[in-house]
Amino acid sequence: MNDAVLVTGGAGFIGSHTVATLRAAGRRVVVLDDFSTGRRENLSEWTGDPQVEVVEGDVRGEVGLLLAGHGPFAAVVHLAAQTSVVRSIAAPIDDLDVNLRATTRLALWAAAAGARRFVFASSAAVYGEPCRVPVAESEPTTPLSPYGAAKRAAELYLGCLGPLHGMQTVCLRLFNVYGPRQDPKSPYSGVVATFLARARAGEPLTIFGDGEQTRDLIYVGDVARAICLAVEAGSKEHVLGDMTAGPPEPAGINIGTGREVAVVELAAAVQRACGVKAEAITFAPARAGEIARSAATTDTAAEMLGFRAEVELDEGLRRTAAWLAEQG
Repeated sequence: MNDAVLVTGGAGFIGSHTVATLRAAGRRVVVLDDFSTGRRENLSEWTGDPQVEVVEGDVRGEVGLLLAGHGPFAAVVHLAAQTSVVRSIAAPIDDLDVNLRATTRLALWAAAAGARRFVFASSAAVYGEPCRVPVAESEPTTPLSPYGAAKRAAELYLGCLGPLHGMQTVCLRLFNVYGPRQDPKSPYSGVVATFLARARAGEPLTIFGDGEQTRDLIYVGDVARAICLAVEAGSKEHVLGDMTAGPPEPAGINIGTGREVAVVELAAAVQRACGVKAEAITFAPARAGEIARSAATTDTAAEMLGFRAEVELDEGLRRTAAWLAEQG
């Protein structure tokens, strides 16, 4: 039986945790990564493991040539992406090339190569400023950035291409993911990584605005488990893009905790995790374009994938702080 899974971006933050979860489930994994942001060290655990193959290459390239001899694949998990909203605004054509064109080409190749399922890492950015919080999958999608627009467009393309080519598609709308292996030195890293790095360095945490803006913060291990469940899930027609699913639009599945965490609350939790005094917080003017509130409804993920987030924020921060300490 063919149990191999291709993971694009598998050397990255989320990707390497996904590789670990798939291997724990007994899957053979092939990683495709250009190492522009992914790190070989993230895959060092599987050095010498014949069930984990690493192929260096750009997802925008000739994937069929890069992966010749490494398949066939039961499923493709597509995590390779341009993930910065700021960069998407500065260079929207580059964002389009990676997040829409490359996704579309990869999906066509996957279908032609016989993959039965295509799991796509979409984003909560497809919603823009939510009309209601927590936001349900049925709410309007009005992205505020080229990044969010490209992710939404990719969902729509997959919703058409899956049924046309007999391949199931699953679009996971990831909320704010944090955890070990997220690069705190990157200018595009998330607020958790930035706060933890500054707290460990004894530097004040800077909050833009009043700190009452909220985010749904989900631990990377939970996200990897959701991705693995999406690979393994049975055929749920209206989510997985079955040939008889009707309208060619996948219902993207929210992957979050369902809990709103104010940024000022997060800052205090980070300081607790690092043993830093609570007064080490500064405030700066609010940044333009930042949404006020964000949190996911979680019922669809529970119903369709059997997924609920399990790692509480304090525990996730403790694990992430411990990993940062190990890095020196």
